[in-house]
Amino acid sequence: MTPVQLSLSYGQAFVAPERRRHRSSMSVRFPEPPLLAAKGACALISDSTLRNNLAKQAGDLSVKGFLADYFSTPDHWDVKTSATRVLRALNAWCFSQNRQMSDGSYVSSLSAMVYRGREAHLFHMGDTLVFRLRGAEFEQLSRDHVTDLGGYRYPSRAMGMDSGLEIDYASMPLKQGDLFLFTTQAVQGTLMPSDYVRLIREDASDLDAACERLAVAATGRAQERGYGGDQFCFQLVRIDALPEASEDRPGRVYGDLPIPPELSSGDRLDGLEVLSVLSRTAQSRVYHVRDLHSGREMVMKAPSPELSSRNAYLEHFLLQQWVVERVKSPFVVRIMEPSRPRRFLYYLMAYVKGETLAEWARRHPQACLMQRLDIANQLGKAVQALHHRDLLHQRIHPDNVLIDAHGQVVLADFSACHLRDVDGHRRSREVIRQLGLTEHSAPEYALEDDVGRRSDQYSLASTIYWLLTGDLPYSLAPNRLRSHTDLEQLAYRSARTLNPEVPVALDDALRRALDPQRALRFRRMSEFRRALRPPRIPGQDSAEGSTQRPRESTRFWQGVAGILLLLLVLSWLMR
Repeated sequence: MTPVQLSLSYGQAFVAPERRRHRSSMSVRFPEPPLLAAKGACALISDSTLRNNLAKQAGDLSVKGFLADYFSTPDHWDVKTSATRVLRALNAWCFSQNRQMSDGSYVSSLSAMVYRGREAHLFHMGDTLVFRLRGAEFEQLSRDHVTDLGGYRYPSRAMGMDSGLEIDYASMPLKQGDLFLFTTQAVQGTLMPSDYVRLIREDASDLDAACERLAVAATGRAQERGYGGDQFCFQLVRIDALPEASEDRPGRVYGDLPIPPELSSGDRLDGLEVLSVLSRTAQSRVYHVRDLHSGREMVMKAPSPELSSRNAYLEHFLLQQWVVERVKSPFVVRIMEPSRPRRFLYYLMAYVKGETLAEWARRHPQACLMQRLDIANQLGKAVQALHHRDLLHQRIHPDNVLIDAHGQVVLADFSACHLRDVDGHRRSREVIRQLGLTEHSAPEYALEDDVGRRSDQYSLASTIYWLLTGDLPYSLAPNRLRSHTDLEQLAYRSARTLNPEVPVALDDALRRALDPQRALRFRRMSEFRRALRPPRIPGQDSAEGSTQRPRESTRFWQGVAGILLLLLVLSWLMR
């Protein structure tokens, strides 16, 4: 007998006068059973302010962004961890974009409810509304976070409003027949609780029709009271069936899989044949593999068989695939999906046919400055792509940079990559401590100070300095610092003393990006990247133009002098 699974139905209605901009967004996603068991189903509603020129975009972004990232989180994360981390990452992106905008913003209220097993999980910020109808009991589950300014009501604690995000969280048991209503602040002052119950119960079998009745009634009530027909949107979700209590678990998830045994060339695992062993460290194993079904060559990364289940790196390993999947850039290695279900704990990456930056530098000692700056610019784009997704790489050095036969740079090895959030710094430090620091690590890692994007900027600049000069910028490697007083020993060695071809402006940029004090480095990666652009070499045409311009200028002034001389002679003759 097939076990009963979670089942739900939903309906929607949206009404907005043409003269007003649409500013709300809502959605329901009910995934296939394997994902449904691990992550559940989602229902969301988002709303921005009427006076926001990007209101519609803000509402759509928060809903689509949450759905895209939530269902991609690692299976071993629980609902609260997954949703909270996704919302904080989304908020950080929206807030960073808002700081660069003068006309409109990505600020929006958002209510998201996740139905998994026999429980519902509500995540709420702003002033959107969520109600539950159970029998004849109609209860508001969300809290209104509203601020009155100049007679207008604005949402507070909303998505994208501040760098930190306060999220209201609540979990509750589900019952078959529960109805959840999602709507926006515009409905306040129109319908009473009894109206909701009556209009929904009038014919609860058709949820779209029930939402239409609510929209028509709210619009009519608003017009009767003289404040016009604002936009109204309603979304109803009904719980049709619940799994048995014994079935309320995600099953064998990614985090429960065993660590692969030690593998060698010729071994096979999950339809993958090991072609070679790329690296063995105390924390991980990296193999070059071929899919026996498709013939694709890929890179398999797995934890070291010696790791215990409580090891901080093992916990971090479970996040690496999700972290890298968030980045879409040709300069960052791609995650590959296996052609069959995994029976062991590992993830697959695209295989880059090339060599590390360290190997490239040894084979091309005579490479010109332009070639080296091209590599530096590509590497800067890779790091900037990570930062756009609020990620820190934390281990940028020549052995983690790959260059293919066409000169394409690909940043790899995300063993220390960290999603910047409130509770992750302690675990990140534990992982860095296990992996160890490199000579390109920023000083704050050795001194256990706060780290951030400028820490990656230091590692990037140190790697570029090495690429241009073959040496390090300081006689004392920052990873050997023991106290803050040791910072005084870090005296920058000009790159021009080691490579006279380095322009003065580039040397000054490297000096700033490599400042031992994190606060004194470039504020944004884009500023540093602008300094990495190759110096402009004038072409033949521009050279000719530069010689012609002085000639033209000389002829002009000669003509002026001749005219003045003629006028002077005429004035003498007329006396």
